[in-house]
Amino acid sequence: MIKISLPDGSQREYPAPLTVAEVAASIGAGLAKAALGGRIGRGEQAKLVDTSYLIDADVPLAIVTDKDADGLEMIRHSTAHLLAYAVKELFPDAQVTIGPVIDNGFYYDFSYKRPFTPDDLAAIEAKMTELAKKDEKVERRVLPRDEAVSYFKGLGEHYKAEIIGSIPSNEDVSLYREGKFEDLCRGPHVPSTGKLKHFKLMKVAGAYWRGDHRNEMLQRIYGTAWASKDDLQKYLTMLEEAEKRDHRKLGRELDLFHLDEHSPGTVFWHPKGWTVWQEVEQYMRRVYRDNGYLEVKGPQILDKSLWEKTGHWQKYRENMFTTESEKRDYALKPMNCPGHILIFKQGIKSYRDLPLRYGEFGQCHRNEPTGGLHGIMRVRGFTQDDGHIFCTEDSILPECVEYTALLQRVYADFGFKEILYKVATRPEARIGTDESWDKAEHALMESLRRSGCEFVIAPGDGAFYGPKIEYTLKDALGREWQCGTMQVDFFMAERLGAEYVEESGERRTPVMLHRAIVGSLERFIGILIEQHAGALPVWLAPTQVVVSSITDAQADYVDSVVKTLKKQGVRAVADLRNEKITYKIREHSLQKVPFILVVGDKEKASGAVAVRARGNQDLGVMSLADFQSKLAGDIAAKA
Repeated sequence: MIKISLPDGSQREYPAPLTVAEVAASIGAGLAKAALGGRIGRGEQAKLVDTSYLIDADVPLAIVTDKDADGLEMIRHSTAHLLAYAVKELFPDAQVTIGPVIDNGFYYDFSYKRPFTPDDLAAIEAKMTELAKKDEKVERRVLPRDEAVSYFKGLGEHYKAEIIGSIPSNEDVSLYREGKFEDLCRGPHVPSTGKLKHFKLMKVAGAYWRGDHRNEMLQRIYGTAWASKDDLQKYLTMLEEAEKRDHRKLGRELDLFHLDEHSPGTVFWHPKGWTVWQEVEQYMRRVYRDNGYLEVKGPQILDKSLWEKTGHWQKYRENMFTTESEKRDYALKPMNCPGHILIFKQGIKSYRDLPLRYGEFGQCHRNEPTGGLHGIMRVRGFTQDDGHIFCTEDSILPECVEYTALLQRVYADFGFKEILYKVATRPEARIGTDESWDKAEHALMESLRRSGCEFVIAPGDGAFYGPKIEYTLKDALGREWQCGTMQVDFFMAERLGAEYVEESGERRTPVMLHRAIVGSLERFIGILIEQHAGALPVWLAPTQVVVSSITDAQADYVDSVVKTLKKQGVRAVADLRNEKITYKIREHSLQKVPFILVVGDKEKASGAVAVRARGNQDLGVMSLADFQSKLAGDIAAKA
């Protein structure tokens, strides 16, 4: 008898081996129709399988449907194969390479004699729909490696043959067939193409074969696939809104910054953009000051020997910009940590000095590949709100609790209410003892519990020298941005010889907590621009108030209002142009200025202003003093 344990705790017995599909059918016709695959086992050891998988021993089993995250991944994986099938139908000379699942969709890389056009994309999508409607069965078979290589060479699929040739010769490989198309894949896949109904092809981009710029440039077709029509439409609507909010587009329109090929991966900040930067930096500077941090500043260039001691030269060298002077090798710093340790080492430190918190707006450089650069979100030169806390082991937990509360307050001030928490634990390749890792991981998890935060664990995702908490924001469109971190490090301070004197007179190495709240200021400002669709809160807006005259007769009054507001610390400008007031209002509205003050003869005579708030809100006429009070309240409340 085969005993199957189901997720609800019940068990079913069967007289002979049977497939996942047969188990689903025995439970009910509805489940049999909805089944996409199965999950054999429990927890991290669970294995996803096809509905055709034969169960011949007692196992726990969950039937996977499109309501499961695993089911959605299977849909996307299978839709990537459907894409390749359609391309081969329309363009038989195209060669297929790889087609993995990615966030919200999939892609497939092709080698073809000419670029695919938008018309080609539309034709491929139509062909995918046609093939899906055939509801062709998806079948798996296994071949020895060498036989699979010969098979794909015979089909003229040289890229597939090369991929299979890199697999050890003693291993078998699995292939999946649907209709006339067969592809190399580990699987699992949906049972038939009819399960694939809600998809859309998005774009074509270039991608080097095996990610190496020395190889052929392939064509990568991106697509998205969902379990329902509504889910697909919601995603496409979100993308439309995201396009409107794109920080690169708004950066140009609002005259905040630009990017230039003369310095790829770095940002040219314009006056308005630099004003936003300064507001963010000065806010974070106050956070440092009010929470016990001492601001420091380290050099940009450090000797190679330092990076060798920390391990970065061996493990991170390809991402570092290097230079040479007088036969000495140097690197532009990719991070601020070693510099802070060198500052800590100056002078004798006592246990009474700990915890010692350093903060720096440290400019870093990382040699990111050109293809990975993205506006100001991913750059080569960036500035971090970097902080390092030197403390004892007993201080790790309270420091982490205090830090989480601080981070929550900061994010709320910037308009982010929802935070996701993840603890990344020890990787297989790591340094240090299990005892030290146990202490560090326990402190991080317990700090989140004490902070009332639900969290998930990312096994093995920690750095080689320590675990970390990752703090992820959810923006107005539901997108997730990992910004903040708290990382426990027992080792870097020791490698660079940092010590403090205990009460007993013994010298000990401090624990080093690496932390950042906003992370890269460039990236965080990009996130802010997209979060607020360019309409930054009053306290962050580069121009907070524009005062516009109706005719030249109000010019002197406009100037006096602007001077009064500037004395209040408001970023105010005058608009005295000889243009219609409706034109001025429209122009400043498009620039997303929070307040436009209109003054005519009546307002001038009474010392008042007609107030228009962003979003075409007419707040009416009020005294200048009343407007100043309202403005001050909005700025103080981070409204």
